[in-house]
Amino acid sequence: MNPTPSAPLATAPAGPEAPPPAAAPHLQDAAQVAAHWGVHPGQGLDHDEAVARLQRHGPNQLPTGRSRTWVARLLAPFRDVMIGVLMAAAVISGLIGDLTDTLVILTIVLLNAAISVVQEWQAEQALSALQRLATAQAMVRRDGRAQPVPAEALVPGDVVLLEAGNLVPADLRLHEVAQLRVDESALTGESVTVAKHPDPLPDPGRVDHPVGDRHNMAWKGTLVTHGRAEGLVVATGGGTQLGQVARLLEQGGPDRGTPLQRRLAAFGQRLSGVVVAICLGVFALGWARGEPLLPMALTAISLAVAAIPEALPAVVTVLLALGARRLVQQRALVRHLPAVETLGSVTTICSDKTGTLTQNRMVVHQAVPVAPQDLEVLQTAALLCNDATPDAAGAPHAWQGDPTETALAQWALAGLAQDGGQGVNLAVRQTEARLAEWPFDASRKRMSTLHPGLGLLCKGAPESLLPRCRTDARGAALDAQAWLARAQALAGQGLRVLALAQRPGATPADAAADAEADTVEQDLSLLGLVGLIDPPRPEAAAAVAECLAAGIRPVMITGDHPQTALAIARQLGLHAPPSGADAAGRWPPVLTGADLADMDNATLSEAVAVVSVYARTDPAQKIRLVQALQARGEFTAMTGDGVNDAPALQAADIGVAMGRGGTDVARQAAGLVLLDDHFATIVAAVREGRRIFDNIRKFIRYAMTGNSAEIWVLLAGPLLGLPIALLPLHILWINLVTDGLPGLALATEPAERGVMRRPPRPPEESVFAHGLWQHTLWVGLLMAVLCLGLQAWAMQDGTRPWQTMVFTTLTLAQMAHLLAIRSEHTPLWRLGWRSNPPLLAAVALSVVLQGATVYLPVLQPVFHTQALSALELGLCLGASAVVVAAVEVEKAWRRRGGRAGHSGPAAQAARRHSQASSSQ
Repeated sequence: MNPTPSAPLATAPAGPEAPPPAAAPHLQDAAQVAAHWGVHPGQGLDHDEAVARLQRHGPNQLPTGRSRTWVARLLAPFRDVMIGVLMAAAVISGLIGDLTDTLVILTIVLLNAAISVVQEWQAEQALSALQRLATAQAMVRRDGRAQPVPAEALVPGDVVLLEAGNLVPADLRLHEVAQLRVDESALTGESVTVAKHPDPLPDPGRVDHPVGDRHNMAWKGTLVTHGRAEGLVVATGGGTQLGQVARLLEQGGPDRGTPLQRRLAAFGQRLSGVVVAICLGVFALGWARGEPLLPMALTAISLAVAAIPEALPAVVTVLLALGARRLVQQRALVRHLPAVETLGSVTTICSDKTGTLTQNRMVVHQAVPVAPQDLEVLQTAALLCNDATPDAAGAPHAWQGDPTETALAQWALAGLAQDGGQGVNLAVRQTEARLAEWPFDASRKRMSTLHPGLGLLCKGAPESLLPRCRTDARGAALDAQAWLARAQALAGQGLRVLALAQRPGATPADAAADAEADTVEQDLSLLGLVGLIDPPRPEAAAAVAECLAAGIRPVMITGDHPQTALAIARQLGLHAPPSGADAAGRWPPVLTGADLADMDNATLSEAVAVVSVYARTDPAQKIRLVQALQARGEFTAMTGDGVNDAPALQAADIGVAMGRGGTDVARQAAGLVLLDDHFATIVAAVREGRRIFDNIRKFIRYAMTGNSAEIWVLLAGPLLGLPIALLPLHILWINLVTDGLPGLALATEPAERGVMRRPPRPPEESVFAHGLWQHTLWVGLLMAVLCLGLQAWAMQDGTRPWQTMVFTTLTLAQMAHLLAIRSEHTPLWRLGWRSNPPLLAAVALSVVLQGATVYLPVLQPVFHTQALSALELGLCLGASAVVVAAVEVEKAWRRRGGRAGHSGPAAQAARRHSQASSSQ
C-alpha cells in the first residue's frame, strides 16, 4: 500500500463468474454476488435494465401500512365499556331534564375519542420518520459512468459509490474499499464506527453472523464517516435491514392497553352491571309493592345517576395532563397521555446500552505505558498517529473525526485523573508534522505515520501490532505473550484496546512511493496499551439502584459486544440475577443474539427470569425478549435511542426514547421522550406515575364512597319507611360540583412517603384492591346511617328541613372524608394543612357553594332547600366529624399491618429484585 492519504481501493479477490449458491451475500465472494445480479461492477447496469428492474422490484422505499379511515378511528373508542356507561349517564341526565350535564358528559366522550385518534396518528409517524432516513440522491455507476439518481430509483444490481458524509442509500455488498468506516450506531447500537472490507465472511454454521459483524456490508440509513467505497445493491426498500425494522413497526403487536385503561375498563364493566341490577331491582320491587310507576322510575333513575361517577373522566384527564406538565419540568415529554400513569406499574425496564445507560462517546479509560516515565511519549504517539482534527469552530476540547481517534486526542492533551491529569501540547503537531502515512485498513488493523523527530509511529489492534514489535520503549526484549495477556485482560473489562509502538530510526526514505506498510511496520518498540470505553452516564448507577429499591428490575439489551455490555452492567450494578432466581448457576451473566436464536420460547421464558444482560441482539430479538417478559406477567418499559430500538419501543408496554441523542424513529415509536437523555429521568417519571395512580385511587375512593352513601340512602330510606331524601338534582350536584372540584384538586396531592420504596402494583390489579371496595361500602354505609338518623330525628319534629339536612350532611361528610383519605396511612394531623393548598381551596369553595344552595333565596327553589338553624348545621358538621374519626381508626389499623402489604406474583417478583439489589 502506498503511503499517501488517497490510497487505492482494496478490491475483493476474483471469484467464479457463475450464479452463487443459495447463501447470503456477506458469505459470498463479491464477484459471485455480481454474477448473481448479472452486472459488471466496472460498467454497472444500463438504463433499460435499471428501468426494468425498478418495475420488477419496486421503488427503494420503506413499507407503509394501510391507515384506518378517520371515521373508523373516531368510532373505535366507543366500544369501551366505560364510554358506554358515560353515554348512559348522559341519557339519564337528559331524561331528568339536566341538558347541561348531558352536554358536559358528551363533550368528555368526544374528547376521549379525539385523543384516541391523535394517538393512532402519532404511532404512524414512526414509519414516516423511517422514510426520512432515506437519502434523496445516490451516486451510482450506470452505462459505464458515475451519475446521480434518486435514491428511491435504486435497484438490486446497481453499483453505488460512497464517500465520507454519505448516508448509505440501500443495503450494499462492498466490493472495493478504501479506509471505509461507517457509523452503524442507529441500526446496531454499537458506538464505535465499523471498519469495512470487501472479503467474504466465513461460513458461521447454523447461526448467521450478527448484522454488526458483517463487515463487508453497508446498511441503508447508516452514515459513512471516513474513506470511500463501492458496493453492489443487494436489497432495497422493505428488503433492507432498515426495511425489516419498518415492517416490525408496521406489524406492531397486540395492544394490551395501559394498566389504567384496563383497570378503568374493568371498573366500567362492574359498574354497568351494578347500575343495571340496582335500577331493575328497585323498579321491580316497587312494581311488586304496587307503587306508582312514575315515582319508581324516577327512583331508579336517581339510583343510576348516584352510581355513576360523572366527574371521573374529567378528573383522570386532568390528573394525567397535570402529571405530563410536571414531567416536562423534569425533562420528560409525554407523547401519549396514559403513559404518564403507565410507568407507575412498570416491573421491568429493558434498556438499550449505547446512548441510554452510556454516553455514546468513547473515552480513554486506562493507559498502560511500558514504564510510568513513558506516558508522555505514549500520549504524543496517540496524538500524532491520529486523523482527528480540532473542531473548526474553536470549541475547547472538541474534535472531529472517528470517535476512537477523537477520544485518543482528548486524552493525549488532557491526560487521566489517575495520571495527574497531565497531557502533551497540541503544538507538537506542528513541530512533528506528518511526513507520510500508511492509513488504517481492516485487513492490517493498524495505521502508521512518519515524523521528523519521532520517526515511525504505529497504532492498531494488539494482536496485529505486537508481533511486529521487537523491544519495548526501554529497549528491553519484548515479551509479546505477556503484553497480549494484558491486552486481553483489558478487553475482558469491556475496553476497546489499542497498542501503540515506535521505530525511532525511521527516516523520510521510508516514505518512498513503493514503500509498503508491511515493510515499514517492522522492528517496532512498544510504547504501551490504551483502553477505551463508552462510559456509563454519571447518574445511571444511582438511577439503577433506585429502580431496584423500587422493585423494578433493569435489563440491558444491546447490539454491542458481550464483554463490553457485561463490563457496563457490572459498573451499574444490574448484572446480578434476581435473588434466588439462578441458584443452580445454570445461566451465564450475559446472553448473545446467537444464544437466543438457539432457544425455543419455553427456554427463553426461563432465561429472561434470570439473565439481565443481552448482547449482539437484533431488532426482532429485542421484541422477542420483551414479549417473553410480558408472557411472564412483567410490565415492561423499553428505553432506546436508535432505529434498532424502535420496534421494541413499540412492542413494550411503554417505550422511552432519548430526545437529544435519539433518532426521530425512536421518538415517534415511544410514549415518553427524555429531553435530557438521562436514565435518571425515568426514575422521576416512575415516581410521578405512581403518584398519579395513587391519586386516581384516592379520587375513586372518595367518589365511590360518596356514591355508595347516596345509594344506601336511596335504598334504605324507603325500606325503613322514610321518604326519599335526595332528588336527582341533589345527586348530580354532589357528583359533579362537590365531588368534581375537590377531585380535580387531588391532582396536586404530593406523593406519599416511601412511594419509591415499595414494589410496583401488578398491572392487572384492580383499582379496588387493598381494601378499597370494603372502604367504599362501609364508609358509605356509615354516611348513610348518619344521614338517615338525622332525617328520622328531623321528621319527628315535623317542622325541620329534613331533606336539606340530608343533602347538607352528605356533602359535608364527603368533604371531611376527602381530607381524611389524602393518605392511606398517615394521620390527617401529620399531613400538614399547607401541603396541598389547591385541595383546601377546592374544599372551601365546595362548602361555600353548598351553603349558597341552602341559604341564598334565589337558589332555594331550584334545589328545594331551606335555611338551616345553627343547631341543625351543627348536627350536620358533627356527623362529618364522625366520618373523619372512623377513617382515622381504619388508617391506624392499616399502620399496624392490616392491609398495608402488597400481594400477587408481580409484587413478589418485585420484592425479589429489590432484595437482589441489597446484596450487590
